[in-house]
Amino acid sequence: MIEGTVAEDVYSSDQKICAAGDPVHLTVDRLATRRRTHNDHWPWVITVFTPRHEKYPLFASAIVSSDGRDLPLQVSTISITRVKEVRAPAKGQKVPNRHLADDAKKSDTPVVTLEATLPGNPPENPGSAAVALPLATVTLPAGTEAKVVLLGSVSASGSHPGDQVQARVVQPVLVNSHVVLPEGTLIDGAVIHSKAPRTLSRAGALLLNFTGLKLQAGQITPIAASITEAQIDQRSHTRIDPEGQLLGERPGKAWMLINAGVTSGIAKEADDGTQLVIEAIVSTATDASTAGVAKIAATCASAVFMLTRHGRDVVIPKYSELTIVFDRPVTVGAQSKH
Repeated sequence: MIEGTVAEDVYSSDQKICAAGDPVHLTVDRLATRRRTHNDHWPWVITVFTPRHEKYPLFASAIVSSDGRDLPLQVSTISITRVKEVRAPAKGQKVPNRHLADDAKKSDTPVVTLEATLPGNPPENPGSAAVALPLATVTLPAGTEAKVVLLGSVSASGSHPGDQVQARVVQPVLVNSHVVLPEGTLIDGAVIHSKAPRTLSRAGALLLNFTGLKLQAGQITPIAASITEAQIDQRSHTRIDPEGQLLGERPGKAWMLINAGVTSGIAKEADDGTQLVIEAIVSTATDASTAGVAKIAATCASAVFMLTRHGRDVVIPKYSELTIVFDRPVTVGAQSKH
C-alpha cells in the first residue's frame, strides 16, 4: 500500500469527483520494467553509463477518501516522476538566458499520474469526447486560462511544423460561476515551429498553437490559444518565453566541465595514439616531427568532438499537463433546443 494525497481537483464533465488534498491509498499490483526516460540533465558521456531500463510499480486499484466517504477507483499508471511548473513571463518582461526553471515550483515528492475509472464504467477514449454547448451564447474573454493534458507526445527533434496535436480540458472553465467548457472538452492544435538541437550545444525550440474547440456533433469553434505553463520533469531544462514557445536551456557549468574533461581525454589519447602509429610505420621520423603531427591530430579530434555536441531537446510527453490562455475572445454558440 502507498499513501498520498490528491495533487489537484479531479473532475468528470462539470462534476468534481475529488478535491486536492484528499487522502488516496494505492495498491501496487505488480512491478514492470520499462525503458528509462531520456534525461537531458547530463551530457551523453554520463547517460551512456546509466542503466537503459528501470522498474516501476503498476497500480490497478485506488481508494480516495472524499467528503467522509471512500471512493474506489480502477486505475492504471501513466507516469511517476518529480515535476516542476514552468511558467511564461509576462509579455515585455525580460527572459533570463539560463536557469529560469530554478525559480519554478518544484515537487519534493514523486507525483503519480493515473488514469482512473469508476468500477463498472468502461474506460473512456480520451479522443472521443463530445461536449454539449451551453444553453446560451457565452463569450470567454481574452486571457482566460484552461488546464489541459496533451494527448500525444511532441518534441523539438521529432515534431515538424504542421503536425497536429490535441489536448483535453481537465478542469472546467467557468464564466460568472457557470461552466462553459466542462472537463473532457477537446482542443485541436498544431506545431507551428520546431528546431531540433544543433551542434555547438545549441538547444531545441518548439512552438504549439491551439486553434479549435471540438464541441457537439463535431462542431469546431475557432480559437487562438498559446501555452503559458507546463508541468515537466524536474530534471528537464526547459523554459517558456512570453510568446508560449518552449525552449531548451543552455548547458550548465557541470555539462561544460564534463564535456571539457572528455575533450582533454580524447586529445590525450589521440596524441599518444598518433605518436605510436607514426613511430611504428615511419622509422626515420624524428621526435619533433612525430610530436608535431600528434598535436595536430589531437587538436582536430578534440575540436570535432566539441563542435558536434548537440544542445538540449524539448520533450513534452503524452499526458503532460499544460495551462493555455485564450489570446482572443471565444464565443461558444447556444445549444439547439429541438
